[in-house]
Amino acid sequence: MKELQDIIKKHEKANENNLKSALVTVVHLDGSSYRRPGARMLVNEDGKITGAISGGCLEGDAQKKALFTISEQKNVLFTYDTSKEDDSEMGIHLGCEGLIQVLFEKIDSEKKDNPIELLRIALSLRQKAVLVTLFHLDNKEKEQLGTCLLLQEDGTISGNIPLSLFKNSILGDLNEVMNNEESVFKQYKSGQESVTAFFEFIHPPVSLVVLGAGNDAIPLMKFADVLGWDFRIVDRRDTHANKERFPLASQTLVANPDVALNYLSYDKRTFFVLVTHSYKCDYYFLKSLCAADVPYVGILGPKKKLNRMLGELKEGGVSLSQAKISTIFSPTGLDIGAETPEEIALSIIAEIQAVLKGKKGGMLTLKEEVIHSRDSLAIQVELVKN
Repeated sequence: MKELQDIIKKHEKANENNLKSALVTVVHLDGSSYRRPGARMLVNEDGKITGAISGGCLEGDAQKKALFTISEQKNVLFTYDTSKEDDSEMGIHLGCEGLIQVLFEKIDSEKKDNPIELLRIALSLRQKAVLVTLFHLDNKEKEQLGTCLLLQEDGTISGNIPLSLFKNSILGDLNEVMNNEESVFKQYKSGQESVTAFFEFIHPPVSLVVLGAGNDAIPLMKFADVLGWDFRIVDRRDTHANKERFPLASQTLVANPDVALNYLSYDKRTFFVLVTHSYKCDYYFLKSLCAADVPYVGILGPKKKLNRMLGELKEGGVSLSQAKISTIFSPTGLDIGAETPEEIALSIIAEIQAVLKGKKGGMLTLKEEVIHSRDSLAIQVELVKN
């Protein structure tokens, strides 16, 4: 998310300086790679790069191809084979063992629904979205259609499908991708004509709400900013919850724990962390959150503190289901031996990321299977009748 935010900002700056740009996107992958489909970088005609499509090994060559795209004003699809022992084109052995399909798109800032504008729309509202990118995987000499359509959660569609032959089929698959909340690849065929579509599901940004504006909340703010997460801070003390101490916060709320949630918006991408260092404040915050449908409530402190709060809640007539209790993490954070505020913040952010992705947060060196499942990269084929 942070990468897309930076790309949009840099493109706006390039426009102000009358610089042309090209968008470089990983649109498919066969095998393994450092980055997944949806990884992007922006290249301006002065050669400056924002974002990345690999761990650094492809960017130099991709920059040259992006500058060619800007010069020729022509979209190009290129395959990087990172499995070659002697890659004469790249000059190095990349070792990732994958075929990476990379799309280079010219950006016409005068065009209302250019790729950057579609990304900007996708990120401007806190909604789910599906972005459609079309390319000819079987014939790289054909005109590559590129990023062309965006569906937002409220049903708004921006852009258009430039292929009338496959338009209805693609539009029909949009809602399915939105409902399943998973990116997919489809190839549409009719006679000798075909096109591959990358349906990219885009989640709203993560929102991190920290309840308690002590010094240990500051590194949480900094980590959230690096990741491109929305960050909000809540405390009953205006000497602590203020813009001077938390300049990167989108909201600084001064409110008592028992009523704070009345002034906060939240959804299933909102994560709460309680770091008030006050049992009473944590208790009332947790009590308020009992009815909230959120995926994560982290509480700083020992397990016995949580058990005490759950006991008092039950005595007060608030009985939590096991499903609700499973969303409460206390002590909050992964076990990485954290002691300092920065280390504790790192462990909390890492645990939130694990919960977000449905992972357990173990060591990758102990993982026997591949890091990322390759099932999601399969291209579904659909035959379209004329």
